[in-house]
Amino acid sequence: MKFFSIVVPVFQNEQNLPVTIPALIALCRQQSKFRTELVLVDDGSTDRSRALITDACYRHPDEVIGVLLTRNFGQTAAIQAGLRHARGDCVGIISCDLQEPHELFAEMLHAWEGGAKFVIGERTDRAEDRHHRLISSIYWRLIRRFAFADFPALGYDFCLLDRQVVDDLNRINEKNSSIFVLIYWLGYCAHRLPIRRELRVKGWSQWRLWKKIHFTFDTLIGFTYLPARLITFTGLASACLCLAYLIFIIVQWALTRAAPPGWATLAGLLLMIGAGTLFSLGILSEYLLRILDETRKRPPFVVDQLVNTGSRRE
Repeated sequence: MKFFSIVVPVFQNEQNLPVTIPALIALCRQQSKFRTELVLVDDGSTDRSRALITDACYRHPDEVIGVLLTRNFGQTAAIQAGLRHARGDCVGIISCDLQEPHELFAEMLHAWEGGAKFVIGERTDRAEDRHHRLISSIYWRLIRRFAFADFPALGYDFCLLDRQVVDDLNRINEKNSSIFVLIYWLGYCAHRLPIRRELRVKGWSQWRLWKKIHFTFDTLIGFTYLPARLITFTGLASACLCLAYLIFIIVQWALTRAAPPGWATLAGLLLMIGAGTLFSLGILSEYLLRILDETRKRPPFVVDQLVNTGSRRE
């Protein structure tokens, strides 16, 4: 019998879990052709999420696995931890708030049985406020413009992966990355199923503005050459402007035999060059910090406790 796993990253979701866990267990039980498991990964929650996961593991020992991390490592690390402990021949990923239609897993499984190794729930609409849609659209447009032109226009975080794709991901230990862009980077052809992202019914989103900005910058550094090339283009543009101004001064001197006073201009040029230098050093520092992070070889996550996984340890 084929094995189907569902990985659910959990962070501050105590209001969602009492609905999410029964809904996904019921979905798993409906898949009569599959042996199923639900892998709940607590990403260092400080509310009752950890206790609810542990309780679900004890109440459903044959269906629910708990992976409890020592602290908050981020969504990407939590999903990586879930994938490491998921045993399925195919593995689904879905957010704990169930804003995506989890019932679509049945259709995803059908596509997987038909040979698809990577199935995504491609958002065609989002039932969210204009501010949230605007910020998210900027991020996905950047990905489409500078990384993958065929990336879903409204993004995705609801998908199903073949074991081959999961194994490929498990060999990658990148930090400061986006798991969903990383999956896309692997190059597997995506089978797309259109979905609508609904409003969150319970709880609050943990994606604050600063987290989104930081996540966007990490993705641009991790999957594009844009920041580094920005330094080159900025330097080239500055050189062209300085050359044009130098030609202007020479022409003015040749016609009037008088040069402008110059001290204000010189000060302005120095400030501009200094600011550009500091900006360039800032971008280079971000790359160096990430290189340092990788050379330390620290794991992307640390597991505090495993529930219902037998002797398997990370």
